Amino acid sequence: MHSHAPSTSQILNALVANPDSAPLDVAGLLDAFGRRAFGALLLLAVMPAFIPLPFGVGAISGPLVSLVGLQMLLGMRRPWLPARVRAHVLDREKLASFTRRAGGVLRWIERLCRPRLNGLATHPVAMAFCGAQLVLLGVLLALPIPLTNYPFGLLLVLYALALIERDGALLLIAWVIGIATIGASVLLSTEVIELLGAWLG
Repeated sequence: MHSHAPSTSQILNALVANPDSAPLDVAGLLDAFGRRAFGALLLLAVMPAFIPLPFGVGAISGPLVSLVGLQMLLGMRRPWLPARVRAHVLDREKLASFTRRAGGVLRWIERLCRPRLNGLATHPVAMAFCGAQLVLLGVLLALPIPLTNYPFGLLLVLYALALIERDGALLLIAWVIGIATIGASVLLSTEVIELLGAWLG
């Protein structure tokens, strides 16, 4: 049975529908998603990957994704952000650009989403496991690996929608792809090998 709660794309469309309304800040966006705020914050972190910018978007999105993952790994119930970040006013035009670029993918995935396998979507151990993956994926996204913004972005959209829609089956699919992506990146990417070498000293 499908949830009667507004879908991700419906919430995003409502937020950008009236550009002349009161400014939309990060806190307002998270409040619009309520208890699904971790998924919403992850989606917000991924947005730069779908917006053309004159510099490496991974340097923006990667640390934000890792921050979301770290808080989930630590078992936090709601995402924490500094007051200055929560008060940051979002550019509605860029938010609208994201919904246009990713809207088709969002709606296609949403048609497949429904609350199921609730333990995977909400259990603290499952959330910690998911958070650990997001920390690693955020690190990989931040690295200057060519042609990875969109693939990583789409993968992270899967995580975000699974968390927002409380869909444990979709989350399980995201985990499998995520683990495979992390493994392949570690084995094949010289940037990752160099980073691991620097860490291991």
